[in-house]
Amino acid sequence: MDAFAFHSTQVITPKGVIEATLVISDGTIQDVLPGRVQQENIPFESVGNMVIMPGVIDAHVHINEPGRTEWEGFETATKAAAAGGITTLIEMPLNASPVTTTVEAFKLKLKAAEGKLHVNCGFYGGVIPSNIDDLDELLNAGVFGIKAFLTHSGIDEFPNVTEADLRKALPILKKHDAKLLVHCELQSPIGGVGTTHVSPRSYAAYLASRPPKWETDAIALMIRFSEEFDIHVHIVHVSAAEALPLIRDARKRGLRITAETCPHYLVFCAEEIPDGATEYKCAPPIRERANNELLWEALKDGTLNFVSTDHSPAPPEMKERETGDFMKAWGGIAGLQFLL
Repeated sequence: MDAFAFHSTQVITPKGVIEATLVISDGTIQDVLPGRVQQENIPFESVGNMVIMPGVIDAHVHINEPGRTEWEGFETATKAAAAGGITTLIEMPLNASPVTTTVEAFKLKLKAAEGKLHVNCGFYGGVIPSNIDDLDELLNAGVFGIKAFLTHSGIDEFPNVTEADLRKALPILKKHDAKLLVHCELQSPIGGVGTTHVSPRSYAAYLASRPPKWETDAIALMIRFSEEFDIHVHIVHVSAAEALPLIRDARKRGLRITAETCPHYLVFCAEEIPDGATEYKCAPPIRERANNELLWEALKDGTLNFVSTDHSPAPPEMKERETGDFMKAWGGIAGLQFLL
């Protein structure tokens, strides 16, 4: 392939934003030259102040194919990713049907993705109470890690695991040096999804039904397991600032703990969510502005390692927009195209 060159006044590099010219050959960046550089025999194009940057990785995406392709499939999801500057994503073991908890289900998902991928795509497997004996084979098949829920996942086919289940599973993950990704909410008597005597349209009531204690209890448990089994635990979609000191302390002690948050926890604030606005429903919930400012600080100082979308689409009727019922609405935000 002949070489060509792109110039921009805003090129994102490890050293910051610079004016530069990229020389491309055989599909690879061969050189990044400071400033505007036109060379003989190399076609040149300037894109002015448009940003040239590496593709984004979204490490937490629910695509739902096979089985629930009408919610979202590989064709539309990976096109949305490409349109939003994402060149690599890793797809979660739910909400496809069957869920990716066996090699057979993994093979079905790979077949369903054939010819439909517009970006690079990797896959996680899952752990549920009934598939402990399948984890070895699943990890050998090439999944990027194993996902677990400590509370109901929203999908009956993907039940949450208990401490006893994890004690059986973690030695297998340790053998493979595999990551355990955990939805860290541990239901307790404080609050609760079944909160009564309040309007189901109340966002404040929904927020109170999943208090920060659910997250902190779950994260504390997973830190203990990381220490006991010397395993890499990745905490997905951190929303509660109360959990940040736990994560910082675990890191200081040398434990293999990483964590992410999501754009909706950084950008939206509970005080601004109207009652009945179920498009904002996700789990864990979007919290108050003061909480979210602390998430920003944690992202800046490295306590939170990165941002992912937790893209979780569903048909409009499942979001209960007509009733505005937060207790019935699907808990997920479709944000894949809008990560940047």
